[in-house]
Amino acid sequence: MEARAASPDLWDNPQAAQSLLRELSALRSEVEGLKTLAARIDDALELAQMDDESLRAELEAEAEQIEEELRSRELAAMLSGPYDRNNAILAIHAGAGGTDAHDWAAMLQRMYLRWAERHGYKTEILDYTPGEEAGTKSITIAVNGPNAYGYLRSEKGVHRLVRLSPFDAAHRRHTSFALVEVLPQVEDEVEVEINPKDIRIDTFKAAGAGGQNVQKNATAVRITHIPTGIVVSCQNERSLTQNKENALKVLKARLLEIRQREQEEKIAELRGEYTKAEWGSQIRSYVLHPYQMVKDHRTGYEVGNAQAVLDGELDGFIEAYLKQAE
Repeated sequence: MEARAASPDLWDNPQAAQSLLRELSALRSEVEGLKTLAARIDDALELAQMDDESLRAELEAEAEQIEEELRSRELAAMLSGPYDRNNAILAIHAGAGGTDAHDWAAMLQRMYLRWAERHGYKTEILDYTPGEEAGTKSITIAVNGPNAYGYLRSEKGVHRLVRLSPFDAAHRRHTSFALVEVLPQVEDEVEVEINPKDIRIDTFKAAGAGGQNVQKNATAVRITHIPTGIVVSCQNERSLTQNKENALKVLKARLLEIRQREQEEKIAELRGEYTKAEWGSQIRSYVLHPYQMVKDHRTGYEVGNAQAVLDGELDGFIEAYLKQAE
């Protein structure tokens, strides 16, 4: 790849050149990371062989850090899907249940932003619709960083919350649902053709909380893909052009998902395994009352500390899902 990157005719095809350089950069980073890890292990072994009691605390701390990085790299090695290395688009939609459901969507929003922050991912809110009284009705977030889609695809599905409602005067127990969508961000070289005749682009003023207009100019964009009926809107940027680019990015991701789903359904039908995914078939339950537990119904993995999960500790669930999918 380095030889190809050094070729004098590299930029004859700019799109292919950019793709090559992106992949080369990712591979270089991975190889250098492994070399650094190997060097740290060698250094730690040398210190251990000195049998110096004064170095014990330092060695134990280093061993823990090395184990954590090794675990992280083992998890990354499980990513084998065609788009697992891509950036991701995460969308959260509140289900039925009014204010409780909107609050649940906001709790999930915070959970994923916390998880992304812990892993050094950059996040950008592309579109946001607040709940009528509180919380979030829907939100679309770009999550950018190595393997973002590979990790987050385990979160795709319906998430169920059981708790004593803070919005119920009688403080009764409520069950709320939210749908999480995870899509791979499509690189330019991936063929997702959008015929300009197949889309309708509308512009409108970006709305803030309480119906206030964020700006006087119509910078928000809504794109309708006529053949499929998919509607995508982006209003977070102050630039009409940027919002249009982001909306097209989300539309491409949704069209790619449709294509992938159709292929998977055909294979599942041939195997006799196909069952339609319904809204009510939740993938994970978060119980805050009468006890605390978060359980993934696909893998059986569960955690008693629900608050830690809601604070972004999702790696156990992601690891269990990836191991089962291997």
